[in-house]
Amino acid sequence: MAHTAGGSLRFGIDDKKLAAVWDYRTSPLYSEPERVTLDFTIEAAAQPNAVTDESFAKLMRHWSEGQIVEIVGVIALFGFLNRWNDTMATPLEEEPIEVGEKYLAAHGWRVGKHKT
Repeated sequence: MAHTAGGSLRFGIDDKKLAAVWDYRTSPLYSEPERVTLDFTIEAAAQPNAVTDESFAKLMRHWSEGQIVEIVGVIALFGFLNRWNDTMATPLEEEPIEVGEKYLAAHGWRVGKHKT
C-alpha cells in the first residue's frame, strides 16, 4: 500500500486526493469513472474474488477493452507483489514508510514486519 500511495504522488495525484482515497465514494475529488474503478479494484482484490458481470458492465461504461485489460493487469500485479512482499517480509524503504504514516496509518496501515 505504501509503495502504491507514494507512486500515485509521483505520477501526479494531488496529495489532497490521496488523503481522501478512503472516502472516494463520496469525495468530490473523485470522478464517477474513478469510483467505479476503485469499487472494481476492491472486488477484484477480495478473497474470494467478488467481481460480477455487473461490475464489468459498470467498468465498460467508462473504459475501453484495452484500458480494462490494463486495470486488471495492475490489480493482478500488485496482488502478486503484496503477497510476495508480505511473505518475504521485504523491508520498506524510508519514502514508502513516510507516505504510509502520513496517508495510510490513520486507517490501519502499519510498517509491521517490514521495518528496515
